[in-house]
Amino acid sequence: MLYLTALNPTDAVLDGLLPAADSLGVPVTVLTDRPDDWPRAVPARPCAVRDPDAVTEAVRAGPTAVGLLSNSDHLQAATALAAGRLGLPGKDPEAARRCKDKAAMRRAVAGAGLDVVRARVLTPDQAPAFDAFPAVVKPRDGVASEDAYLVTDEDDLGRRVAEIRRRRPGAPLVVEEYLPGDVRTHDTLGDARTLAVLGGWRTTLGPPPTFTEQCLEWAPATPAVAAGVHAQLDALGVRFGACHTEFVVHDGRPRLIEVNDRLIGDRMDLILAELLGVPLFEYVIRLHLGEAVADLGLPDPTTLGRTARVEYVCADRSGTLVAAPGHVDALRDGVRLGCRPLRAVGTAAGWTGTNRDYLAVLHGIGPDPVTVRRTLADFRAGLDWLIAP
Repeated sequence: MLYLTALNPTDAVLDGLLPAADSLGVPVTVLTDRPDDWPRAVPARPCAVRDPDAVTEAVRAGPTAVGLLSNSDHLQAATALAAGRLGLPGKDPEAARRCKDKAAMRRAVAGAGLDVVRARVLTPDQAPAFDAFPAVVKPRDGVASEDAYLVTDEDDLGRRVAEIRRRRPGAPLVVEEYLPGDVRTHDTLGDARTLAVLGGWRTTLGPPPTFTEQCLEWAPATPAVAAGVHAQLDALGVRFGACHTEFVVHDGRPRLIEVNDRLIGDRMDLILAELLGVPLFEYVIRLHLGEAVADLGLPDPTTLGRTARVEYVCADRSGTLVAAPGHVDALRDGVRLGCRPLRAVGTAAGWTGTNRDYLAVLHGIGPDPVTVRRTLADFRAGLDWLIAP
């Protein structure tokens, strides 16, 4: 039995990992603290998945485990601890903890002499203060750009901290210097000894003060930049399984924004699998079953002979989505196009200025950037989304 720990249902699990396990002939049990949220067809069992003791006992109480993994930011450390106790392949629990804790990430990289980013943790009872602006304030353990803001001075910092604390009472925050430069991603798969590169993307962000990803274009890192990223991942202890790293390139060197110890999200993992032409989710599972990266036959991302562009359709205000395209696939001028809804028609939501505002993801995969960009623009022009107050 393969055990997956999860919170709410995600595309990565429903459209990625579960079909991949089925293709491999491996039965799956999903351990979750929200079993009622999952489709009836998914074998979901209740479990306090943030607690490594509970995960360990749930696995021991079920059919014999051949693997245990998670694709949730929030569950990597607990799942890794449980896997170690069960004698199953898995991530280093301390590395998973350092990735989740943005202050610990900064300390580890600085301690290795690789990069120093001025940063300060604000506990819930501390007055907001910092000495280097512009700066970024965000939850120490946050994800998906939620409650992450660019702040310009002490007064701006105080206002944003007050806002975040109203929504997240008791949550430690991090305020750190703003890192200028081109925003990139670097995606890897690893076993206990080897870290292999899946590829990377150049990211276009929306207007400040938030950090919403609006567009990603295929742009694997140069060998020098990749080596710089890997040195910092080594300092964190990152190696096993999937990892998605966000960084900026400034003066020719990479500086980490955050490290997410799982696959790239927001359907980018599914698009990446299509672009690479590999069963990516099967590869993730196979690593957790004990196989080596060398057995997977990963392609060289720098010599694919094709490229991709991804665009997110974002809500620009609060309201109810009353009309939107459904699932669309098309082929135009040699470009494979896709539209995947990320919010169901009839859903009401407040505007957040983060990735949670996504209505749909559009992508194009084709021979060159110019053709892909033009064809995707034409495709998007024929689609409409309507939000009512």
